[in-house]
Amino acid sequence: MPFEKLVEEKIRAAMEAGEFDNLEGKGLPLNLDEYFATPEDLRMAYSVLRNSRVLPREIELLKEIQSLKNAIAAADAPESRHRLNRELNERLLQFNIMMERYRHTRKPVLKI
Repeated sequence: MPFEKLVEEKIRAAMEAGEFDNLEGKGLPLNLDEYFATPEDLRMAYSVLRNSRVLPREIELLKEIQSLKNAIAAADAPESRHRLNRELNERLLQFNIMMERYRHTRKPVLKI
């Protein structure tokens, strides 16, 4: 049996068994803006990471930065604010270095 036929049969059996009934986003239109906003050479890697529920390091850093900003705003003791500010500055430096490296490693797009 050809591979395509086998796959079609497996999909059809899963549909009949209702395995696709409760999928996330069912019935909603696909939003491909994020897909096309991602550089072409990174799309596959980001797709694999997203499907594995793994965030790229730059996104994790942005979340840490926001969390530290919230903690600084809520901190009462000057020592705590000082420690949190130091951590925030470290994360901001890491993020900025990552973005600078990214800018320098990106190939320029030629417009013709």
